[in-house]
Amino acid sequence: MGTNERVSTGLKGFDAAIDMLRLGDNVVWQVDTISDYMHLVTPFVRQAREDGRNLIYIRFGPHDALLDDMDGIRVYYVDAAQGFESFATKIHNIVKDEGRKAFYVFDCLTDLLKFWHSDLMIGNFFRVTCPFLYDLDTVAYFALKRNSHTYDTIARIRETTQVLLDLYRVKENYYIHPLKVWERYAPTMFFPHLIDGQEAVCITSSADAAALFSGYTWNEERLDYWAVTLQNARNALSGPPALQEEKKKLLLSLLIGEDSKMYDLCYQYFSLTSLLRIAAKEIGTGFIGGKSVGMLLARKILKVEDPQRFMHLMEPHDSYYIGSDIFYTYIVQNNCWDLRMRQKTQEGYFCCAGELKEKLLNGKFPRHIQEQFMHMLEYFGQSPIIVRSSSLLEDNFGNAFAGKYESVFCVNQGTPDERYEAFENAVRKVYASTMNEDALSYRINRGLVDLDEQMAILIQRVSGDYYGDNFFPHIAGVGNSSNLYVWNKDIDMSAGMLRLVFGLGTRAVDRISGDYPRIVCLDNPLQAPLVAYGDQQKFSQHRVDLLDLRQNILTDKAADDILPGGIRTDFRLFADPDTLTMNRLRDLGYRDRKTPYILSFQNLFKKTGFAETMRDMLALLSEKYDYPVDIEFTANFTEDGSYLVNLLQCRPLQTKGLGQPVSLPSLDDTKSFLFYSKGNFMGGNVRLPIDYVVFVDAKAYLKLPEQEKYSVARQIGSINSALKGRNAMLIGPGRWGTTTPSLGVPVHFTEICNMAAICEVAYQEEGLMPELSYGSHFFQDLVESDIFYTALFYGDKDVIFNPALITDHENVLADIIPSTPILNDVIHVIETKGMELYSDIITQTVLCK
Repeated sequence: MGTNERVSTGLKGFDAAIDMLRLGDNVVWQVDTISDYMHLVTPFVRQAREDGRNLIYIRFGPHDALLDDMDGIRVYYVDAAQGFESFATKIHNIVKDEGRKAFYVFDCLTDLLKFWHSDLMIGNFFRVTCPFLYDLDTVAYFALKRNSHTYDTIARIRETTQVLLDLYRVKENYYIHPLKVWERYAPTMFFPHLIDGQEAVCITSSADAAALFSGYTWNEERLDYWAVTLQNARNALSGPPALQEEKKKLLLSLLIGEDSKMYDLCYQYFSLTSLLRIAAKEIGTGFIGGKSVGMLLARKILKVEDPQRFMHLMEPHDSYYIGSDIFYTYIVQNNCWDLRMRQKTQEGYFCCAGELKEKLLNGKFPRHIQEQFMHMLEYFGQSPIIVRSSSLLEDNFGNAFAGKYESVFCVNQGTPDERYEAFENAVRKVYASTMNEDALSYRINRGLVDLDEQMAILIQRVSGDYYGDNFFPHIAGVGNSSNLYVWNKDIDMSAGMLRLVFGLGTRAVDRISGDYPRIVCLDNPLQAPLVAYGDQQKFSQHRVDLLDLRQNILTDKAADDILPGGIRTDFRLFADPDTLTMNRLRDLGYRDRKTPYILSFQNLFKKTGFAETMRDMLALLSEKYDYPVDIEFTANFTEDGSYLVNLLQCRPLQTKGLGQPVSLPSLDDTKSFLFYSKGNFMGGNVRLPIDYVVFVDAKAYLKLPEQEKYSVARQIGSINSALKGRNAMLIGPGRWGTTTPSLGVPVHFTEICNMAAICEVAYQEEGLMPELSYGSHFFQDLVESDIFYTALFYGDKDVIFNPALITDHENVLADIIPSTPILNDVIHVIETKGMELYSDIITQTVLCK
């Protein structure tokens, strides 16, 4: 890595002036034209040929080739339009494959501006490529067009390169002015040198030097190319329509990307003015990511298509966006690029992820980005904000990435320095979540490993208000425009559904131990999923997620402690008195206890038009997307019951539809059925052959120590891998994927992702109850992976379950994976002969026999 072996530039006089080049040198020429650069490349290549060097030409610019004679030169064409990471990775792999002591000529780096529109990314590219070339004892020529880049970019390149040279052409004469020649020095080295054939005449006279440069044009102000692009777009607003159209397409490609269904929708609804408003709220450069695009597009659709219906009901937003280029800059700035390259290999994909995650959690941001962060925080003041992942692939058609990346609340209390530190840590946490095991596995399962997954960030003001020391919205949740997973044949599936909670929406997207969101069918919102009499309180929400301003944390508190307090609207919109519990307390003599409440939301649907608003909103968005949609929202109410809805997120809802009606077997012999149930399934009409059944015995499972319950989850993961490609059905007690082993088996979704169907069985006496997870992140994973789901409420009158049809057969677990003997009584696997799973939406029947 960097030896003292001398290398010629092909100009003997200039070799003497700079004491020649060295193996390991990256040589950067600042030029006025490509032809001037060619004037220096030609002798370098000629000399390298004579010396028998391995010559490589990296071709990416739109200009003519730098060399007329390609004999003996290996040419690589690299498409810079594919983006920074793809470009840098391909060149990294070229350099790695070509090995030590190769000689390189690169096209002019300034041409990368045409593809990336960012000086920042050119500096990043050079900073990650130059050291790798140096380590392999190569010599590489690069060029930059003078006055085309910011001083900061030039400074980063000067800091990284070994040799930086200015080339001037004055009156048909060429002059080379060395600016940096690393680890070499001579008294006249850094004077201008006139190139006369093979000679280099040093210009030492002050008069001659002044005469040489005084007539030269200097550009004092150097704006980042991104800023220049935006300014040109602003100027186009007063220009002809054709110019505005051109700039609109350019900004769409820079902020959103190209060649996608989302691009087409954004093109339809965003004007040049609206795109400039978005760009004005961006920190750094690059894409704003899928989550930001989905939120902005949904709001724009509602505004354009039916402003009278929706705009007076919509809470405004004033979000900021951290551009995807900052993610790369952060990686480069903190010397993580080599580690990222290793992590992107097949062998390093998982094993390098932990180390990279740790480095991302502890990095530093460039000063100019820190200043923009501070400006943004000053804008929000002490309003709580949420820092949300918004990766390029997130919330797009085909890939939701639901729950795979972090979102971090910043309560935003304390001194400016404390608030700033908390914000930076939140950004770091989002960046580091790109290395979460679930996210990496999701990318593999969805065939996305080879696609760039840049992480942009959406920063939103948290919706809600201060209620004493607490901050929260009145209600929040998720909504689906298509309710394919229904529990009653009378439900209109096209009306959509909500998964609704009081307070922050975190309980709506996650499956929380002991809490149940309100599932709302928007055609009949007063109709709730069937719950046995007396269990309404048990299967409802009990705790409220909120921001505690005094403690400066996200936390949860009992709903009964929040509801009767002043929330500046009638809390009875959301809660009804729990008369059963109240009567029971009175019977026990507790007459002074305050009235307990159930979060039923009945009056919300009886006394306001909220359900109708959400139904119409989902229907319009789905119509314009030409696809079912999934939204996240909040709503806040006034004393008179009026409300504002804050649309936080919108994405295509992955769903396979109803399917064709299925002919069900007769119910003559119920003992031949593995199970039968009315309702409580998700997945449409199916007739699915089952090759294997994987069964977790509830009683044996509950007897295990807690640590062994986690071992069961890991064993399920191994079975899941072993049965990939087979139609396997997984049956177990309580909730699959819970974080609480006493409520079910704590698998990660990646440990059940290959199953054709999963079944959650209720054992009420043991406290093992499924949760119909419509709308949750778990729901998204099931639908995207095309996994059929059913819940069996064992003991209900419309439910049959015969586990003996599994346990009476030979356990083939040991034939599939090496198993722990203690778990053989817990996990029972059978290979079936002709078993099939049936479901029918119209009759709401699901059965397996």
